[in-house]
Amino acid sequence: MSDRITCPDCQGRRGLRFGDLFFACRFCAGLGHVSSRNEAAAHGEPPDSPPPGWKHQVWQDNWIADVLGCRICLGAGRVMHVDRAAGTLMAVPCRCVDDEHPDRHTS
Repeated sequence: MSDRITCPDCQGRRGLRFGDLFFACRFCAGLGHVSSRNEAAAHGEPPDSPPPGWKHQVWQDNWIADVLGCRICLGAGRVMHVDRAAGTLMAVPCRCVDDEHPDRHTS
């Protein structure tokens, strides 16, 4: 086991404060120090991004799935599309509007 060292990201401050909000340091998890027990490298790389919303565990609740309907547009019938190359944001029809898509209901 190695000795504790001051976190190289937050310099021991445990995170950042913006007014009343406190954001814990992502490297040391707000401890202000790292050691062999809480070293970020020991936990592996974090995932690139969170899973898409329609795969969230909330959809396992039948009541929520019935109330919200489509997992993609949440019953709105439209989704927002970001075209990064063109720098535009536009609303497009959800695929559940045209047909009875499997993502519209839980199976």
